[in-house]
This record gives sequence, C-alpha cells and structure tokens, in this order.
Amino acid sequence: MASMFNDIAGRYDFMNHFMSLGIDVWWRKVALRKLKPLAPKSLLDVATGTGDVAIMAQRMLAPDHITGIDISEGMLEIGREKVAKAGFSDKITLQTGDSETISFPDATFDAITAAFGVRNFENLAKGLGEMCRVLKPGGMAVILEFSNPTAFPVKQLYNFYFRYITPTIGKLVARNKAAYSYLPSSVKEMPQGQEMCDILKKVGFQDVTCKTLTFGICSVYCATR
Repeated sequence: MASMFNDIAGRYDFMNHFMSLGIDVWWRKVALRKLKPLAPKSLLDVATGTGDVAIMAQRMLAPDHITGIDISEGMLEIGREKVAKAGFSDKITLQTGDSETISFPDATFDAITAAFGVRNFENLAKGLGEMCRVLKPGGMAVILEFSNPTAFPVKQLYNFYFRYITPTIGKLVARNKAAYSYLPSSVKEMPQGQEMCDILKKVGFQDVTCKTLTFGICSVYCATR
C-alpha cells in the first residue's frame, strides 16, 4: 500500500482536486468546522497524506500543535514542503506512522481527523480503535470519507465516473491506472452510514453521527470518546 501511494505522491494533490472538481476542499472545511466548538489544542491527523487537512486545520482551528501520520514517506516529504511553505513548521509535525498501531500513549490528543484514509486500513476496526485509544476523554474524532450515493441519477453517474473515467485519468496524469482503479473498489467495500457508525460505537466511541455531503458522494462521521 505504501509503495502505491509513494508512486503517485507527486500528482496526488492535483488528482484529488481535479477528480472532485475542487469540491474536496469544501468537504474538508465542513469536516473541520465540526471541531471549532471544541477548540482543540492538540490534534492528530491520521493518514495525513500530503498534509492538506493538517494545514487547513492549523488555519481554521489554530491548535498548539498538529501531528500528522502516514505510511507513505513519499507523501510526507511533499507534505513537509507544503507545511514549510505555509509557515507552519513549528506547529505541524508530519511523521511516518501506521494508523493501526499508533505510537502514542492513551488519551494524548484533544481531537483526531482522518480524511479519505480510513478506507485504506487493512483492519478497519483496529485502526478506529487506535484512534479512540489515543483520544482524550471528551475529545472528538472527525472522519471524512467517500461514500456511495443511492439517488438516481447521481448513483449511475458516480459509478460510471469512478469505474471508467477515474482510472483513465489516473493512467494519463498520474501514470498509475492501478492506483485509481483501486479508488472505486475501496469505496465500494468501505462500510458506510449506519454500518460505519456501529463500528465506531463498538470500538469505544460515543455520540456517533453521520452527515452526507454532495448527494451522498461523501460522508462526515463525528464521534467522541
């Protein structure tokens, strides 16, 4: 998995914005607004990738420090450059880390974010359980993830786009068709809606909610410890 993301790291940001027509930026803002009432001082960004959520969180929430973890060093290298360019090197630390064995003590962070990464967990429940473990009591986790729309004709257009258009774009622009063929399959297999909420509750989260965005293409899950 890490090697696949290392391979597409240089074009990852462009592909995300291009494939979502820029809506992914708005999705991230919606998710981070959920944390404003909490005003977290310490934040963990799981599967941080190139650091987009970490940088946006620093601008929107201004915590004392943000730690981002990811299995792809290639992604993190680009993220560190972006963090430095944004002037947040003293506020944001990006480091290699496995989301399913998070190397921090229990109850370390006030808040946890994860955008478009939990579907890549080999063991979803284990990864979510680790997020719950390192979250302080009363803290909040916000998870942003793709979902499968059900309404006609959005469902049909969505399935066509991700089955045929996305892999082609990936082959031409990112030069990795396999990586962008993986995207629709990973979304299809990902537990969604109530099923995802049930898993979050089972691993120890409370007050779990799910809000769909853009006709059900994306979902925001919020949960507290």
